Order: sequence, then C-alpha cells, then structure tokens
Amino acid sequence: MFFRQITSVFLTIIATCGLLYAQPTPADSFFVKQHYIKKELRIPMRDGIHLFTAVYLPKDTTKTYPILVMRTPYSVAPYGESRDKVPLGPNMQFTHEGFIFVYQDIRGKYLSEGDFVAVRPYIPDKRGRQDVDESSDAYDTIDWLLKNIKGHNGRVGIWGISAPGGYATAALLDAHPNLVAVSPQAPVTDWFMGDDRHHNGAFMLMGSFSFVSSYGRKRDRISANGLAGYGGYGTPDGYDFYLKHGTLKNLSQLLEPIENPLWDDLMGHGTYDAFWKARTPLPHLKNVRPAVLTVGGWFDQEDLYGPLKTQAALAGQSPSTAQTFVMGPWYHGTWARDRGDWLENIPFGSATGDFYRETIEFPFFMHHLKGKPDPHLPPAYIFDTGALRWTAYDQWPPKQAISRKLYLQPQGKLAPTSPVPDSTNEFAAYYSDPNRPVPYTAETRLLRGREYMVEDQRFAARRPDVLVFVSEPLEAPLQLAGRLTANLFVKTTGTDADFIVKLIDVFPNDMPNYPEKSDAVMGGYQLMVRGEVMRAKFRDSFEQPTPLDTTAVNRVSFDMQDAAHTFKKGHRIMVQIQSSWFPLVDRNPQQFIDIYQADASDFRPAWHRVFFTPEYPSNIDIMVVE
Repeated sequence: MFFRQITSVFLTIIATCGLLYAQPTPADSFFVKQHYIKKELRIPMRDGIHLFTAVYLPKDTTKTYPILVMRTPYSVAPYGESRDKVPLGPNMQFTHEGFIFVYQDIRGKYLSEGDFVAVRPYIPDKRGRQDVDESSDAYDTIDWLLKNIKGHNGRVGIWGISAPGGYATAALLDAHPNLVAVSPQAPVTDWFMGDDRHHNGAFMLMGSFSFVSSYGRKRDRISANGLAGYGGYGTPDGYDFYLKHGTLKNLSQLLEPIENPLWDDLMGHGTYDAFWKARTPLPHLKNVRPAVLTVGGWFDQEDLYGPLKTQAALAGQSPSTAQTFVMGPWYHGTWARDRGDWLENIPFGSATGDFYRETIEFPFFMHHLKGKPDPHLPPAYIFDTGALRWTAYDQWPPKQAISRKLYLQPQGKLAPTSPVPDSTNEFAAYYSDPNRPVPYTAETRLLRGREYMVEDQRFAARRPDVLVFVSEPLEAPLQLAGRLTANLFVKTTGTDADFIVKLIDVFPNDMPNYPEKSDAVMGGYQLMVRGEVMRAKFRDSFEQPTPLDTTAVNRVSFDMQDAAHTFKKGHRIMVQIQSSWFPLVDRNPQQFIDIYQADASDFRPAWHRVFFTPEYPSNIDIMVVE
C-alpha cells in the first residue's frame, strides 16, 4: 500500500509537469517496432563520465537522417533494446517522418554516471576536462554521435519540455557547430525569480515539497528505478497537511534521514545570491547560432517565466538569432499532446495544440534539419486567450503595444484614470492571519494540480482578507499584449508580507453556460488572466532584502509576467489583492526574518493597507494594443 501511494504521487507529479504523453495506440507501437532499431549506448564525456543514451535508428538505410536529441532527468525509459519509446520525437508525425532519435539520461540520473546537480551552473570559461556543465555534455554527446553513428546527414536538433527544455537552452551555450535547431519548451530558467521553486523570491511550497522529495534525493547507486518521494501525507487535503506541519523546518524533518541536497539548497539560499545567479542561462544567451523555437503556455502552472525570459534574452542579447516565439492557451506541456480547444470550463475556439504541432513545430524542424521549404514563421506567434485567435507579430511585445494603467479606486472600483483626492477614503485594509491563509483553490487537493490556473476566482473574492477592485462593464474591447507590472503602495503592521495580485476577466452576469460544460456556471465567471506573488522584503533588491517600514507607505512593484488577452465588450476587469495563496506559496510570517528557519511562534497576523490616492496611486501597468 505504501509503495502504491508513493508511486501514485510520483506519477501524478510527473503528469502535472507535462511529461506524460497520450497513451500510444497499438498501431503506433507497431510502427516504431517495424521501422526503428533501438541501441543503448554509454557515451563518454570529456571528464570520463559515461551518459546512458538510447538511440533509435531508422531501418531504411537508403537515406540519411538528421539527429533529434532530448536530454532528460526524468528517465529515457523503457529500458532494454527490445522495448521502445512511443512516440519518438515530439509526436508521431516526427516518428513517421524519420529521424535518428536520441534520448539521454543526464549526468547523475537513472543509468548515467556522475553526480546529479539540479540546474547545474554554466561554466563560461572552461579551463580543463574537469570543467563540465550541461552545455559541454550536450556538445560532447553531439560530437560522439556524429563520429560514431552511421546514416546521419550532419544536422542535429534538440528539444525538450520543462527540465528537458532547460537542457535544450543549455545546448545553445557554446553550441556544437552541427547543432542547427533547438526548441526550449517551458524551459526551466531561473528557480528563484519565476520558475517552479520560487516566484519573486516567494517559495512555491506545494509544488516543491512533493516534487523535490523525490527529484532532489541523493542516490546510492546507478539504477533504472526512480527514487521514491515523501508518501506519509495521511490526508487528501494539502491545505490541512501543510498548515498542520506549519514551518519549513518541520517539513525538512519529514524528509530525514534521507539525504536530499536539492531541498537543502532550497532551504539554504533564501536570497538571490551567487548560488542562484550561477544557475540561470539568461545572461549567457549571446551570439546564439542555432535557430530557436521557444514555446510556452499562458496557463502554465510551472514555467511561464522561462519561455518569456528566454525569448526576451535572445531578442535583446542575440538579435541575429533566428527565433520564433510561441505562446498558446495551454497548461504546462499540453501543447505536446492535447487538442488545445479547452482548458476545463474555458473554450478556445479551435484545436490550438494541433495547429502548433502541424503548422509551427513540425515545419520548423523539417526546414532546419531536412532542408524542406522555409515555413516563414514569424518572430512571434501569439494566441490571445480572450479574443481566441492567433496573431503573428514582428516582435514581442508588439511594436504597437503601449503602456496604460489600471488604477485602484475608492469603494472597490478600478479605472484607467488616477484617483482623485479623497481624505476620507485613501486606502483599503485587510487583516492577514497566516494561521488562516487564503487558499489557492476551492478544491481539496493533496498535490498542486493545474486546474487552479483557470478556476473561477469567486471563492477568493468572498474572503474578507482579499481586496477586490472591479471596473465598469467595458464599452469596447481592451486588448492586452505584453508586460504586466503591479505597483502597490502599502502600509503594514508587520515588517514583511507577501502580496498576491490577480488580474481577472469577469464574464457578464447573463452569460449562458456552454452546452459542452452545462454544469459550469459561466455567468459572472472570474477567469484569472494572470496571478503573481511578491515577497515584499525583496521590493528593492532580491540580493539584499530589507524590512517594510511600518511607519510609512512602502512602494512594492513587481513583474507579473506577460499576457495576451482581450477583455471583450461587456466584460469587467477585476484585480484581487491578498497576502497568502496557500499552500501554493509558503506562508509569510509577516516579520522580517529568515522564513526557512522560522518557528511556529514567528507567524503573526498583520493589517495591510493598500493606498489609492494621487500621491500613492496603486495600479497595474499593462500593455495594450489600441
């Protein structure tokens, strides 16, 4: 029973990472068996470590084929030369087309030798064979394949989703000359600023504890079996579990005595120090030669930050790189397998996943790896999640996008004009009690899931510790396209606080239910277009946090990430502000202390005031196309 529980938890985590494909059909499996030969190899790296690699070679040797690589920490299973992965490549279209498919266990995972280091730092100035990183491992792998595998055409591509997407990004650094096409998809890019483990310095508790309890464990042997994660939850209710255990120190004790270096690193580096700075590839994305297809989903519960910042870094630091940037209406990784016409109760009007795979991804690789006609993909292919349409742009954000502000107003209003002086109504206040935190979902969940990204936010709007500001019904559509920035002016009774800001599309009250989802009440539905958290002590510096001044009004501004969403005529725009988002985000003690070492007695209620005056005009800075 214990093993089954752990296995179920682990598979659910992997599924929420977007790493499981739709179940292959018997015909798919038969095709792979009939047309490919599988070889299992151990490829030497420059420091003598061997990486386990599965190579699928087309049986038709009358042609030459490009090499398409994925490097992964999640196993190249199934193991054994008589057992095949299905599909090969991003989907069966690639499988049928014919490539040399290569899957590799990264250093320190599964059947590869060496020690595993999560988001291993890039070494820009390598001085010897012992200076290795994911860039050098990708280079050495490609070099060995070209010299030892017959039947290739000399062209290599790399792709991956999530962590494999991060390894695809790493391959761009000091890229092998034969690497011509790379697709980082939802790439893990910065674990402190915005991907997976932290957002703006706030620890993403629910997704991190369950995942890292397995992923970060130190192995005692090389094995094809994964390492079990924590399984002693004792409840199906994550809110109850995490609140009961209270502090991060208590959660650390649950993982003992098993050594977990990654969890220890997370607990030991609570600021944006040299440890974290060394682990992002963004500063090194310069003079990138391969063509790049960067992909992400607007409702990605894990790695929205990665594709947005990868695209921006390439555009700013490597402008000559041939990059196509794609953002669609997807959860994490679902563009690889789903039709993409719905997310839970929200329709998108077309099969966006099919469109991406057939019109963008496949032609991109076919052109660069097989010399097929240039599909002339635009620099940015962006899906508007409100207007339900794809738009091709010459750049992202669009040249025509301009900055506008949505100002918080007295009496819970929201408007595009700065608030007028009103000495009797200068702020809204709420009482934030970390022992009664605001839940991130109305559902009972043990694992984080992904449905909360499009969940109706009415459950939160009804809480007294959530401020709500809402516009009048729009007289004309408002098209967002680009950056969102929250600018809050706050005064608190605590020396630290989290501020969660949600930008929400409120559907008309008389909107009918969709026939396909007749049990979902769409009248007044509150769709979260974007939600983000900021740990206020990092408001001036992520490297050197400072306490909030309890005697003054503090400005707290932060990146909410980008959006492409049209608020339709008759819809309203809502902003919700709260100071907990539990257990998605760990609780803030609301004191200026090291949260990773906090005791239960350190968590204290506080009053938070959010101002909306001409002097302190709290607002959301948006980019719009008029």
